[in-house]
Amino acid sequence: MSHSTEERVRWTIADIELLPDNGNRYEIIDGELFLTRAPHWGHQKASGNSYAELRAWSISSGLGEAVQTPGIIFTDADNVIPDVVWVSKERLPMLLDEAGHLTGAPELVIEVLSEGVDNQRRDREVKLKLYASRGVHEYWILDWRLQQIEVYRRDKALLKLVETLFVADELTSPMLPNFVCPVSRLFV
Repeated sequence: MSHSTEERVRWTIADIELLPDNGNRYEIIDGELFLTRAPHWGHQKASGNSYAELRAWSISSGLGEAVQTPGIIFTDADNVIPDVVWVSKERLPMLLDEAGHLTGAPELVIEVLSEGVDNQRRDREVKLKLYASRGVHEYWILDWRLQQIEVYRRDKALLKLVETLFVADELTSPMLPNFVCPVSRLFV
């Protein structure tokens, strides 16, 4: 009698350290390895514009910090690189380890959709679940092709879609007092 069991390889941070530094981005979610190539110009612009808007607001408000492409090491098997994060001044010291890496959930995570069904599924499903389970308060998914933003907010233990904003709309957040950004500015 033979038993067929399907075992999958579970990747860890130590495994990533052995991979070549060739410009690819490696992320691990629940032990599964995801590879992302250098993003499209439009992706990078939307990411940079989002960071610039949050950084300017953070400097004027003094309430937190925005960072582009930080690694977040939730566990040995959950290690991701979002496009932009925002963390409050109060929360930041609790999230940084001695090496200066984020080890917990920032209040806000922004992902800009990359090309391909697999990449979009990862951002809309896999990362959405991961960020919800780790305590992210808001998650913004920017689609630079459609020039729209999906805004997810924490509702109990889940991140739920609360609105989809288009270029004529303004982006605000109850978590970011007086932050107002015309959506069009994120895609110029």
